[in-house]
Amino acid sequence: MRISQLSAESGVPIPTIKYYLREGLLPPGEATSATRAEYGERHLRRLRLIRALLEIGRLPVASIRKVLAAVEDEETPLHRMLGTVHYAIGPDVEPHPDTAEWQQARADVDALIDQLGWAVSPNAPTRDELAQTLFTLRSLGAEAGRESLIPYARLAEQLVREREMATIPLDGPRDAAAEALVIGTVLYGKAFDVLRRIAHEAESARLLNAHPEH
Repeated sequence: MRISQLSAESGVPIPTIKYYLREGLLPPGEATSATRAEYGERHLRRLRLIRALLEIGRLPVASIRKVLAAVEDEETPLHRMLGTVHYAIGPDVEPHPDTAEWQQARADVDALIDQLGWAVSPNAPTRDELAQTLFTLRSLGAEAGRESLIPYARLAEQLVREREMATIPLDGPRDAAAEALVIGTVLYGKAFDVLRRIAHEAESARLLNAHPEH
């Protein structure tokens, strides 16, 4: 397909496609003349992934380039490639305070992951992210032990195992798997958070015998 058709099918404007080509985010098409090139399904998949990383993951170009490098490198195991995407789209973890309270929160997170039997990298930024949540809860006076997180962990495990990972095409193109991971993690994660808040309102109405209009 010509670049005009690629633009029409992907919804990405031609100037933006040319920018991706210049930046090396999109592989060049097959040259058919000095000024024309043909593009295919591979380019459509890559554009979908770039849009997901930009518009959903809110990643800067430098981070997208890192993700795409992992996608392109067939020597990078699929698990590591998906981990690169996961870590890239996660929030920046603020530097933690070097205090006994922080160290305890981090130790509790490590113990929780071990208790659950989850295979998680010791250097995963999500460990610090969860520790920061525990640290904040405790600084506000909440009784937040690691046991309080187990019901949430089990729900997350079930959701990821039965739904989210099941929608990732692990035996298909690597960029399609990365795109599905971004969509599932960011958008469905947001949908879950909203549904939980809606459920809070519904349960409050049930417990307090309140009419929805109130």
